[in-house]
Amino acid sequence: MRGTPRSSTERWPALIERLIDAVGRLTLWITLVMITLVAINVILRYSLSFGSVWAQELEWHLLAVLILLGLSHALQRGDNVRVDVFYAGYSARMQRLVDLISIALLFAIAALFVKLSIPYVMQAYSINEISQDPGGLPYRWLIKAFIPLGYLLVALHCIASFARRLMELRDA
Repeated sequence: MRGTPRSSTERWPALIERLIDAVGRLTLWITLVMITLVAINVILRYSLSFGSVWAQELEWHLLAVLILLGLSHALQRGDNVRVDVFYAGYSARMQRLVDLISIALLFAIAALFVKLSIPYVMQAYSINEISQDPGGLPYRWLIKAFIPLGYLLVALHCIASFARRLMELRDA
């Protein structure tokens, strides 16, 4: 996260960034729960020959939540993979312009994912979709609801990041 905002136009990107940081901290706890669950499942399976469908499904559900919620945080921190073969040779102004174009394209993709996934979630909710496996988890719509939520966070990150880049261009 950046320093203290100087003006009201710099406050709202900071608010979005704080929200995404909070979600990132939540993903740390989800990771801890998932690792604990996997360890318990492995121990029970190989030492007592005991396993459950719901516990294995919960592992996959937690992994999906971790990825969908952690995506915006990873992007905000710059932990994503970049190919800087050409980018590194650009001037600072050109790099900011490339960043703006990239952010706008990512925003469009995230917005499309949100738009397309909401009916998918609503359909799962309306039929009260459950696991098809005996002993599996109910409320499949709940896990599917993290798809639009995760991409909404990515879209919010794009908005804040776009605003930051515009401020950098203005100040340069």
